[in-house]
Amino acid sequence: MNRLLIVAGIILIIIGLVGTYIGKLPGDMVWKKGNTTVYFPIMTSIIISVVLSLIFMIIGRFK
Repeated sequence: MNRLLIVAGIILIIIGLVGTYIGKLPGDMVWKKGNTTVYFPIMTSIIISVVLSLIFMIIGRFK
């Protein structure tokens, strides 16, 4: 269990670091009106989902 939590923490740190660089991909929508800005990171969410699915699939094969 401890090893799983450490791996999950490392994965979250990597995603956070990559997310700061990926942040504005084509497909991410920004809506600005007056003083309000709404950001929908659709493409970024899809990429993160695919990467996490691959990582967990690989980890699952070793168990």
